[in-house]
Amino acid sequence: MIAVVQRVSEAQLHVNGQLHAKIDKGFVVLLGIHESDTIEDVNYLSSKISDLRIFSDEEGKMNLDLSQVDGDILLVSQFTLIASTKKGNRPSFIEAARPENAMPLYEEMKKQLTFKLAKPIQTGVFGADMQVSLINDGPVTIMIDSKNPS
Repeated sequence: MIAVVQRVSEAQLHVNGQLHAKIDKGFVVLLGIHESDTIEDVNYLSSKISDLRIFSDEEGKMNLDLSQVDGDILLVSQFTLIASTKKGNRPSFIEAARPENAMPLYEEMKKQLTFKLAKPIQTGVFGADMQVSLINDGPVTIMIDSKNPS
């Protein structure tokens, strides 16, 4: 499972031209689910994301997590994060989890992040064509791979 976490000052997500979700300060989390991912991957990533200290403290050091800045999360499923570009120039998505396997893991991620933040998070629409606009604060973008913990 791969998460791309972007620290934002604001973000919006539209589906079919309609505003579906909006956050102010927080994280936009793009989530790619691999065919071999399990609940353990969700557990690992939800803890990493909720505890990630990438907001500045009073000394300007990245030392604060989401709860310390009353931040929000916009969680967006993005199977294209699992793309393989080893052969040719057309990405292969064969290793991305099929919707019937990915959807329950996505829903569990939503549930765990909501619990860890102690407030509802915003989400996209699984499998929909979405337009995400954001102001990346910093910019700060962190990629976390549950299969390659570091």
